[in-house]
Amino acid sequence: MSSQLAEHLPDHPARRVLDIGCGQGTQLLRLARRGHAVTGLDTSETLLGDLNRSLRAEPPEVRDRVRVVRGDALGLDTLFEAASFDAVLCHGVLMYLPDPGPMLADAAALTAPGGIVSLLVRNGDALAMRPGLHGDWAAAAAAFDRTGYVNRIGVRARADRLSDLVAELARNQLDVVGWYGVRVFTDLADDDDPVPGPDELSLLLACEDRAGRTDPYRSVAALLHVLGRLPPYPKP
Repeated sequence: MSSQLAEHLPDHPARRVLDIGCGQGTQLLRLARRGHAVTGLDTSETLLGDLNRSLRAEPPEVRDRVRVVRGDALGLDTLFEAASFDAVLCHGVLMYLPDPGPMLADAAALTAPGGIVSLLVRNGDALAMRPGLHGDWAAAAAAFDRTGYVNRIGVRARADRLSDLVAELARNQLDVVGWYGVRVFTDLADDDDPVPGPDELSLLLACEDRAGRTDPYRSVAALLHVLGRLPPYPKP
């Protein structure tokens, strides 16, 4: 996913980036190392503590590019000024909200003209894949007609169908400029599976990247990475 984001968010010129639900800062740190000025927002004191510890190990020039804010993603308009970011990331957040509309409206309002909104969501068109590949036919049959699910840590969450997400982005003046599948082949891997050796890992990532850009593979990925861009001037 990082390579996909980099194509739409090149290193030059440096951008102002907001990472909503930044967690321990994996994506945030990558962007700061590339030269962007990044604001990370999260409600979790524990995860932000992990992020701050990671920041202390970074060179001063990287630390200086990062601002960390503890706050609720549902109060974005009270935390930041309108049109104050060139890119707003919302990765793995919408799935925990009953309705993506308000969050997407806030994200669009915070994005400057010509800027992008990057979303990572559970794929509502492929919820039957995981239980089906596990041979859980009752769960697979039920998943075809719903967007709610229970995730791997036992939390009830919600998936987004691509067509609905595209329509919601359009309502907020955002044109979809790219969408990708994430975890096409690796969704069934357990968190404690050993990391492959360098050669195998490189090949795995290459296959995942190609599948995530190619039909029909990307359509059945566990996650979708969708990027919308505001026009450089207001639409009539």
